[in-house]
Amino acid sequence: MTDETPEDDAPPLPADLRFLKTLVTVLTAVMILGVITIVMLLVIRLNGAGAPVLVHPEVFEIPEGVEAVGYSVIDGYTVIIGDDGVIRVFASDTRRLMDELNLRD
Repeated sequence: MTDETPEDDAPPLPADLRFLKTLVTVLTAVMILGVITIVMLLVIRLNGAGAPVLVHPEVFEIPEGVEAVGYSVIDGYTVIIGDDGVIRVFASDTRRLMDELNLRD
């Protein structure tokens, strides 16, 4: 004979242990839902990053004979680097020249 009792003959759990078991089960379910939600939000955010901002240096007024070597968009400003060694900062929305920095001085 064995000393093990069948599951049907097991005494019921005390109230504190039943509460703890329920609490752990609920916590596990909430954590699983939280991880699923975070993964879904990351997938949505990374897939729907939107179209990149396209800026063409031709729409900004740079001096005649100066070619754009590089350009970038930073916080609402468009920065155009010319082959004359001058960095020009334009407001992206109004296309107005805000500042010029001469690198060859």
